Amino acid sequence: MSIKKDYIRPLDFKNGRVDMNHGAGGRASAQLISELFARAFDNEFLRQGDDGARMPALPTGHELVMATDGHVISPLFFPGGDIGSLAVHGTVNDVAMMGATPLYLSASFILEEGFALADLQRIVHSMAAAARAAGVPVVTGDTKVVEQGKGDGVFISTTGVGAVPAGRRLSGSLAQVGDVILVSGTMGEHGVAVLSKRESLEFETAIESDSAALHTLVAALLAAVPEGAVRTLRDPTRGGLATTLNEIARQSSVGMMLEESAIPILPQVDAACELLGLDPLYMANEGKLIAVVDAAHAEAALAALQAHERGKAAARIGVVTEDPHRFVQMNTAFGGRRVVDWLSGEPLPRIC
Repeated sequence: MSIKKDYIRPLDFKNGRVDMNHGAGGRASAQLISELFARAFDNEFLRQGDDGARMPALPTGHELVMATDGHVISPLFFPGGDIGSLAVHGTVNDVAMMGATPLYLSASFILEEGFALADLQRIVHSMAAAARAAGVPVVTGDTKVVEQGKGDGVFISTTGVGAVPAGRRLSGSLAQVGDVILVSGTMGEHGVAVLSKRESLEFETAIESDSAALHTLVAALLAAVPEGAVRTLRDPTRGGLATTLNEIARQSSVGMMLEESAIPILPQVDAACELLGLDPLYMANEGKLIAVVDAAHAEAALAALQAHERGKAAARIGVVTEDPHRFVQMNTAFGGRRVVDWLSGEPLPRIC
């Protein structure tokens, strides 16, 4: 008498839902991994099939950089991106802001029971496409399922590993008086795009998130100036430009003086913020960087940013000043001056 093997029905990505079995570590878990995650993220390291991935040794003279980030954005899908692509871009950028070349990613998914498999598939495929476009593979990961009502659809945590030449150091603590502050483009699109989707707002001109991987932009910038000329790189995500500059000023014990008229902001973003009573300087960005650069090399750095696809709207927006109070100030377009303080409260929660 022969024993028939159990027939495993393929996942129904059109109508199916995540259930607790998908996180129990058994057959359903293995099926979700093999039919969705392993296919979407397929690469030689992931195919090893172990609890971690073994990667080649780093080239001589390089050091490891690691960054990790959690993504709990609401809504999960927004104009210009979704939580999947955002998870890749955010962690790639965190590694790149250290002056490193991103090499590998890991991904951890917390799924809520009842979440639509169609939406999960869309997120995973978007994440895989973003990883392929960046040239940074997802080499290992984990999936857990929580009971309905104890999550919010899907949360994603990503960790990135990169390589940086020995001796290269970029830090928020290295800004010096006289340095020039550059931004790689217009501010605030991501925050406004997420808010418009969440609140079902419609503007005359579509506003899309700027979510993008910036490691090639960073590489072009660092190649254009001598080692050490770029003191600090940061991507102004939560809290936007204003909060990120305050973080740098505090770390380096310096002040900053900005020029409002020099800060690039799309007219539709400015108009949307004015309508909503928000300041675009505090709106999140997911595809822009701030660079604090030695004044002697600022023009070369700016030219390198502007020559790159992701930096065409790059601008010089201010200088680092001596200030024991570590204030970030701004000369306004009306001829006055104001303090650009830390973000107070959370006017736009869950944007990354």
